[in-house]
Amino acid sequence: MAQRPPGTPISRRSWLLAGLAAPLFPARAVDSLGVTFDGDNLRVSAPGLHFLTGTRLEHLKDGATVVYLSQLTLFSDRFLTVLRRSPLERFVVSYDIWGEDKFSVTVSGPVPRSASNLSAAATEAWCLETVAINASGMAPNRPFWLRLDMGTTNQKDLASVLGESGISLRNFILLLGRKPGADDTQWSREAGPLRLTELAHTPARGMRNE
Repeated sequence: MAQRPPGTPISRRSWLLAGLAAPLFPARAVDSLGVTFDGDNLRVSAPGLHFLTGTRLEHLKDGATVVYLSQLTLFSDRFLTVLRRSPLERFVVSYDIWGEDKFSVTVSGPVPRSASNLSAAATEAWCLETVAINASGMAPNRPFWLRLDMGTTNQKDLASVLGESGISLRNFILLLGRKPGADDTQWSREAGPLRLTELAHTPARGMRNE
């Protein structure tokens, strides 16, 4: 194609063609999902994901506790065929009324963990640091895709997820798939295609998330 001489005005048609060639929904860095590998598990980070905000933050400051559920899903293709899912993680967050914008959080599971006196940003980061999915047995050069789902909802729907027999994976998936209500908050972050050989490696933490 002939080069346009310097200083030549760009026509309206050229601007329109350039606009059509651009992606309609460009990926934003704030929504990116960082992924690392510790030799057993894939772990994630999402600096742009803020869930201690809005109505939920108001509830916390009023003395209520807020329960968040999260899960990682590993796909063999572009978010269609599921390879495996991590166990559901349940985070119970409360506000430290004696501190200055400090929070406490407990994660349930086979090995319960907790932290306190955390800022909002530190609480969000701590929750995501505990989320992992086992990647043992995967071919190092095999491409895969990863999605983080996180959400909380009203007490009625939350009760269906947190049943007497434990956390219901099926009900959580159905919850994420429906249209959020006025009191619901849901987030998803995706990454891929990825390969184990291309990921940053971090020290193992001595626990596998099957």
